[in-house]
Amino acid sequence: MSLKAVELQIALPKTFEAGKIVEQHQQNTINQQLHANERLKRENERKQLTVNDSEGIESLKDEDQRNQQDPQTMQQKDKERKERESTPQHPFKGNFIDFSG
Repeated sequence: MSLKAVELQIALPKTFEAGKIVEQHQQNTINQQLHANERLKRENERKQLTVNDSEGIESLKDEDQRNQQDPQTMQQKDKERKERESTPQHPFKGNFIDFSG
């Protein structure tokens, strides 16, 4: 198929415009994926903070329950807690398990 000079005057600019539109579409798709990924990260961080906050609340509840118990058992539990804290930790083993991924 041969194109005449007049037809090329119309066809070439249309080709460049179509290329620009395709490139813009690809950039929009990439940007949308990046924004969705960032939104997902922020949501995961928010959920993690919520879990950490709720763990703090549970420890406060434990303290309230402990304060309601008789003083002798409270002293025993404090003593046990101090013993656990004073035991040396292993130099290579960790205590934290990271389940994120």
